[in-house]
Amino acid sequence: MSGKDEPRGLRDNLYEIIFESDTPEGKLFDVVLIVCIIASVAAVILDSVTSVSQKYGYALYVLEWFFTVVFSIEYVLRLLCARRPAKYAVSFFGIVDLLTVIPTYLDLLFPGARFLLVIRILRVLRIFRVLKLARYVGEANLLAQAVKSSSRKIMIFLLAIITIVVVLGSMMYLVEGAEHGFTSIPVSIYWAIVTLTTVGYGDISPQTPLGQALAVIVMIMGYSIIAVPTGIFSVELTKAYKGRVEMVSCPECGSPGHDEDASHCKYCGEEL
Repeated sequence: MSGKDEPRGLRDNLYEIIFESDTPEGKLFDVVLIVCIIASVAAVILDSVTSVSQKYGYALYVLEWFFTVVFSIEYVLRLLCARRPAKYAVSFFGIVDLLTVIPTYLDLLFPGARFLLVIRILRVLRIFRVLKLARYVGEANLLAQAVKSSSRKIMIFLLAIITIVVVLGSMMYLVEGAEHGFTSIPVSIYWAIVTLTTVGYGDISPQTPLGQALAVIVMIMGYSIIAVPTGIFSVELTKAYKGRVEMVSCPECGSPGHDEDASHCKYCGEEL
């Protein structure tokens, strides 16, 4: 009986270290991983600089393999600790964890020079490691909750903006015409979007007094409209902050956000 309990205890201890951060061991594990993530992303970025790659290419290659081994071990440990490895593997962070190690191993499968372009594209996937940082930032859950709560309002707002730029673009097409650069309604809608968002590339500009007056109205609207999604998100973020809960993760599905005194997971029903 004791022989069966020992592996289960070891598995629970590993889960607490890897998935939780309220113990000294868990905090140390998170800090080490954060440093590795930042360093690995920095190595990928530096490797894209030709002068740095030519001088330190071998060192960066060794670092890349070191981080790949570290993240591979981490991924395997997470699969071993999870009660349902398949469920973790298809979760968002499970996929991100897999994407952090696949490109380096693919380099071994495609060594030919004609595949160099494909390999370089696959190497960009290593930047996904930065997404792993979200797991170790408790406030990220508040941001995710605020985005989810405000998504419907923001979608309605975006639909209203799309309607506005289509109307404004069509009006500008009628006012200015092709002789002033507004060759079609899509081009005019592009101008309306650039102007309404206060980007103002300047590649197309109205020449007639009526068109310039319309442009002034669009610019003023842009300054007032741009604050709307910020306000919506700020309100939902405040609500999320006031109703925040302790970030207790479920050992079954890995979902965070449970009350400290919760006895069962609110997503899968597993006992916490």
